[in-house]
Amino acid sequence: MSNNKEQERAELHKTIWRIANDLRGSVDGWDFKTYVLGLLFYRFVSENLTSYLNEQERRAGSADFDYAKLSDADAEFGRAETVKEKGFYILPSELFANVRARARSDANLNETLSRIFADIEGSANGSDSEDDFKGLFDDLDVNSSKLGHTVAKRNEKLVKLLDAIGDLPLANNRQDGSNGFADNTIDLFGDAYEYLMQMYASTAGKSGGEFYTPQEVSELLARITVVGKTEVNKVYDPACGSGSLLLNFVKVLGHDKVRQGFYGQEVNLTTYNLCRINMFLHDVNYEKFNIAHGDTLTDPAHWDDEPFEAIVSNPPYSIKWDGDANPLLINDPRFAPAGVLAPKSKADLAFTLHILSWLAVNGTAAIVEFPGVLYRGGAEQKIRQYLIDNNYVDAVIQLPPDLFFGTTIATCIIVLKKSKFDNATLFIDASSLFVRSGNKNKLLSDHRQKILDAFIQRKSADHFARLVENGDIAANSYNIAVSSYVERADTSETVNITSLNAEITHIVARQAELRTAIDAIVADLEGARA
Repeated sequence: MSNNKEQERAELHKTIWRIANDLRGSVDGWDFKTYVLGLLFYRFVSENLTSYLNEQERRAGSADFDYAKLSDADAEFGRAETVKEKGFYILPSELFANVRARARSDANLNETLSRIFADIEGSANGSDSEDDFKGLFDDLDVNSSKLGHTVAKRNEKLVKLLDAIGDLPLANNRQDGSNGFADNTIDLFGDAYEYLMQMYASTAGKSGGEFYTPQEVSELLARITVVGKTEVNKVYDPACGSGSLLLNFVKVLGHDKVRQGFYGQEVNLTTYNLCRINMFLHDVNYEKFNIAHGDTLTDPAHWDDEPFEAIVSNPPYSIKWDGDANPLLINDPRFAPAGVLAPKSKADLAFTLHILSWLAVNGTAAIVEFPGVLYRGGAEQKIRQYLIDNNYVDAVIQLPPDLFFGTTIATCIIVLKKSKFDNATLFIDASSLFVRSGNKNKLLSDHRQKILDAFIQRKSADHFARLVENGDIAANSYNIAVSSYVERADTSETVNITSLNAEITHIVARQAELRTAIDAIVADLEGARA
């Protein structure tokens, strides 16, 4: 990564950190994040649309055209065509920059923003993008008492927020008035979003972190699933949170290399909204993503879109689900082949079976798992037996402890494939590959590369990787814990008992000498006193 890129990113992060601390005040960090991200999104769609329309007009020969200065009446003429292309529309008077310029003198700023958010969402009504925009601003409650106990106080806070978000260095404004998104070396809006999510996740404990996977782990998962490929048809995450795992495919492969787009499902409404916002902030067009709200295990939304060539996921650890209390689930084609359902108190392997079912024959899935699923007995052992006997487990990678927000547990990655060249499973022990960074452990680029290299080479390496025949795993009660197969290096020193005993004898003798000398000194002192 270039120094320029790192410098730009560091500057951006510093500015965001300062703004967040200046403005947070009485609003809890995780709640406040919603306002920052929501207004960041409002600014993005405003500038993105302005930039797009200015470019169109300039190509057509209007060198001085500036959409932001157009009257609303004149702007109406372009609505239908723009919605078809971009999925939404914003009138010039409702653009972020114009609202911000009037904000201090608008006594009804909260109402103005409320109306504008409704108008932006409403602009997609009746079009193909309607589902992608519906409810996007629901969590951005400009009338909340969290912002202040009176309308005046709330508006004061909103003005500060608009100014702060407006001042973020997110676009190089060219002399011609257009926004030079392409001039930046980093994906500014996307990067700002990711940093805010990570910042709040690391300071908010579980309430913030349960929806966020550290970027370095997300990238590792994406890279594992595309080994040997330069493009994939579509990518999927059944518990997609804020979408960071899916969006790593943009970084790893490039926008146009995920041919049919990004698919995901999220049960938490707030996080589902954040995921859609995140897609837009990373400039993924509404036609290229399909994010659904709901419970993937009992109400999966993408039956018509599976199978998927690349699946990545960090599902919630050991949550409750219907299991065998729901008689329909044992006949569900996702779970039926295993002949048993994951325990009601531990849904981990239900997600695993769902992912396997929707994985393309030529695809790869990489799933972050709670370690207990690797060795527990009962129904989970039977599911592992199904996975191993059918040769679906490609690799199991033990990760270091304390990587994830909200938990210090050492998780692992299970890699699934339907088409393998051998009848064996690769075990990689990456538990010692980390550095301590702040209050968490971190996988550095070198660590990720070492894991990836071992995954690609698929060979045994002392104290790090071992390729194990599936028959041997069956003989070991289908236990797939990495520690059962990869022996840890013995870091203890070899002790020479003879020399140790001689040293102890010497110490005891020296101790006796010192004691005699001390007794003599004490006797002298007592004699002198007498």
